[in-house]
Amino acid sequence: MLPRERVWAAINYRAPDVIPLQIHPSPAGLFEHGSKLLELMRRCGHDFGDAAKFAMPTPPLPEDWDADGRYHAFRTDEWGTGWEYRLFGVWGHRIHYPLADLSKLHSYRAPAPPPTIGPAWEADRKAAAAHKARYFLTGGGGLLFEQMQSLRPFADVLMDITLDTPEINYIADLIVEHSRQLVERALALDVDAVSFGDDYGMNDRLLLALPVWRRFFKPRYRYLFEPVQHAGKQIFFHSCGYIADLLPEFAELGVNAIWPQLPLFDLQELARRCRELGLAVQLHPDRGELMQYGTPQQVHDYIQRLVGIFDSACGGSWLYIEIDPGFPWENVVALFEAVMALRKV
Repeated sequence: MLPRERVWAAINYRAPDVIPLQIHPSPAGLFEHGSKLLELMRRCGHDFGDAAKFAMPTPPLPEDWDADGRYHAFRTDEWGTGWEYRLFGVWGHRIHYPLADLSKLHSYRAPAPPPTIGPAWEADRKAAAAHKARYFLTGGGGLLFEQMQSLRPFADVLMDITLDTPEINYIADLIVEHSRQLVERALALDVDAVSFGDDYGMNDRLLLALPVWRRFFKPRYRYLFEPVQHAGKQIFFHSCGYIADLLPEFAELGVNAIWPQLPLFDLQELARRCRELGLAVQLHPDRGELMQYGTPQQVHDYIQRLVGIFDSACGGSWLYIEIDPGFPWENVVALFEAVMALRKV
C-alpha cells in the first residue's frame, strides 16, 4: 500500500499492510534534542508526509531571552490575543483578551482567512496535489471553544455559555464563520481529511453539562462538518480530557476519527466503544507520566500493549508521535524503535 492508502484503510476499519504512523515535528522537542531527533524522525518516516522535509525550527529571537538566559517571549496573535511563553515551541499563557470588555464586541473583526486566489494559493494547490500522490493530506478546520477562551477569559466563557447570552452566541458564530472559510479552503485543496479540535473534558467528566454542550456546540459543529461530509472527506476531532459522553455525539455528527487523551480512559472500554461507533482512534502515547518518567522498557511495552488493545493491525487506529521537552533521550529512542519494529522500518 501507498502511505495514503494505508491511512484510508485504517480509518475505515480495514487492515493496512502495516500500522500507520503520524509524526508531528514539534519545535519544542527538536529544539531540546537537536539534529539527532531530526535524523531519527527522518529515518522512521510516516504516512502523512515526506519525513525528509522535516527541518529544525527557526531558533528564538535574541529578545526572547531574559536577563538570566531563560526563554521568555511575548506575542500577539492575529485575533488580537496576547500570549506569554516560557518554553520554546510550547503553548503559552493568555495575558490579554480582546473581548474581556464586551463593549468592544461589535467593533471587533475576525482575521481574514488565507487567500484562495493568487500565486500563493496556486502554489498551495500544486503542493497539495503532489503530497496526495503518495501521502495522506489533512487540512485545518480551526478551533471553536479554544478560540472563545482566547477572546474572553475562561470563567466568563463558561458562565456566558451556561446563561446562553446573546454576546457569547455572537462570538461563537463569528468564530464559526471564520472556521467555515477554513473548511472550504481545505476542501478546495482536495484534502483527505479536515481536522478540528477543542478540549471538553476534565479528568473524570465534561467541563460543561452534556445538554449544554448539545445546545450550544452541536449545531455549530454540524454546520462546520456538513460540507466535509458532502465532499466525501474525513473528519478528525481532537479533544483532551475525559470525553466518553461525547463519543456518540461525535459519531452522530459524522466524525470519522478522534484523538483522545488516552491515560484518562479504560483503554479496553475505549477501544470497544470506538469500534462499535465506527470511530477510528489516533493513538497518542502518554506524554506525561510515561514519556517523562517511565523507563525505555515501559515505553516499548506500552506501545505493544496499545496496538494490541486497539487491534491496530486490523484497522481502526494509527500511531501518533510528538516529542515534548523533558523526555529523556533514551525514552525517545525507545518510542521510535518500538514503532519502527512494528512497521519493520
